[in-house]
Amino acid sequence: MAESTSSPDRASEALSDDVAGVVAGVANAAQEIGTGVASAAQDIGDFIRSQRIAAEVSLRQLAERAGVSNPYLSQIERGLRKPSADVLAQIAKGLRVSAEVLYVRAGILEPRAASPVRDALLADSQISERQKQMMLEIYETFRRENNAAGSSSKESGSRTSDPPGSDAEEVEP
Repeated sequence: MAESTSSPDRASEALSDDVAGVVAGVANAAQEIGTGVASAAQDIGDFIRSQRIAAEVSLRQLAERAGVSNPYLSQIERGLRKPSADVLAQIAKGLRVSAEVLYVRAGILEPRAASPVRDALLADSQISERQKQMMLEIYETFRRENNAAGSSSKESGSRTSDPPGSDAEEVEP
């Protein structure tokens, strides 16, 4: 006589299979996240190294400029450590590049649409990071205001008027 499996036993086995599947899925996701973090650390490290070499600055010099230890900076460049936003800002200052560039490369910020004005400001080595940020904030404020003004005039159907007196005939002195 064959033994039959009862309904509760089948439900228990199915639940056990479901739990095992969820655990395996979580493990795979955790591994992918870990790989993504390692990849991002490697990418930012490679980028920092290439910027340092292009600037003809030694690892020791950059570590001193950025206020981080030489071994820590070496670990960042080799992708063994992922630096915080504060450390990236210090490294950017030491490299004389925009902190925003490093933040985007590290995945902290989303890249913005290209803008010749923004690119020129970020590339300017004669103004400080703080000055660059202030200029960019002013620029973005003007753009937002102009976009808002443009959309409200389109909605109302009005157009900007000419300055007073522009229609007047010129009078000779």
